[in-house]
Parts: sequence; structure tokens; C-alpha cells
Amino acid sequence: MKIYTRTGDDGSTALFGGSRVGKDDVRVEAYGTVDEANSALGLARAELAAEAAGRRAAGGGAVTDATIAAAAGFATLDADLAALQSLLFDLGADLATPLGTKTREFVRAVDAEDVARVEEMIDHYTAELPALTHFILPGGTAAAAALQLARSIIRRAERGAVTLARSEDVGEQVLPLLNRLSDLFFTLARVACLRAGVREVVWEARRPERPRR
Repeated sequence: MKIYTRTGDDGSTALFGGSRVGKDDVRVEAYGTVDEANSALGLARAELAAEAAGRRAAGGGAVTDATIAAAAGFATLDADLAALQSLLFDLGADLATPLGTKTREFVRAVDAEDVARVEEMIDHYTAELPALTHFILPGGTAAAAALQLARSIIRRAERGAVTLARSEDVGEQVLPLLNRLSDLFFTLARVACLRAGVREVVWEARRPERPRR
């Protein structure tokens, strides 16, 4: 199967249902932004793998309680991110398939169980974090920064889905899931810093310093 079809050269694309719309259609914008967030999760996973490899190299390959704990911490986080990537794929397919079309039966629509699972993950990871007393700036580690990027992208996807929902019906759990996902990605960014032993970047109210001459 070829990657290119030329059918979109006129600026249109096909929804999962057959109808063609402009590539700037609000529905395309919504599910395309979910896809963008999924890419950010892939980046976060790659950065986690690099951080884990860096720790092994720094330890000279020695197996200690610390290296075992660190490896386990990165592995469980990566496994959850992999599951979330699959969930985002389902979410994108849900948004790409208008309600009432025949192809809906071939799509796994996101449901209340997905929302509950994300909430469970938030609660699980929050339990290992220190209390949040300040605003956190994106950064800390590369993986944490990528997760904060995913958070801000999924917020944009949520805004797009809200716009879509004003004119067309969307799945009942689409908006709640998008709302929870941004909270989860924020939480996971904090966890990525914690497990890497890196301080979170705390916001401080101050003006940028003047350039030195």
C-alpha cells in the first residue's frame, strides 16, 4: 500500500465514514491535535529510554538497589505511556468518525471506563508526589518537558473538540476524557522529574533581567 494517494492534493481529506471535508475542518483539527499529542508522548517515551540508558552508563553497568529501582520506575512509567498512546489512537478514531455513520460500529468509542482508568492513574501517581504548593514551569528533564508539551497539546485538542461539539454531536465521553488527560500528563511530568531525581522548575514572579552590556 502506498503512503501517498494524491486524493488530498486539493486540500480535502476523508473522514472514517467516507465523507470528504477540508483539511482545516474543525473535526480534522480536533483529531489531528490528538495525533500531535500522541507524538509528544512518543517523544517522552524516547527521552525516558535515553535517561534510563544514561543512568546505566553512569553506573558503569553495575547492578545495585538504586539502579534496579530506577529501571523499574522508568519501565512502569513507559508501560503506562504506551497504553496511553493506544488510548489516544482510539480517541482520534472516535473523533474522526461522525456519530450516526455506518462505520461507527468498527470504531472503539472511548467510554466512561477509559475516563475512570485515567482518574485512577492520576490518583496512583499523585500519591507518590509531594504536595503541589507552587506553579510548575515546563522543564526539569527532557521527558518531563515532553509530557508538559503533550499536556498543552491535549488542551488545544480539547478546545477544538468543544468547538466541534457546538455544531455536531461527539461521543459522550470525548470531552471528559480530554479534560482528564491534560491533568494526567501534568502529573506524569512531575513523576518523570521525581523518578529522575531532578527538581521541578518552580515559577517565580519576576521580570526578566535586562541584557548585560
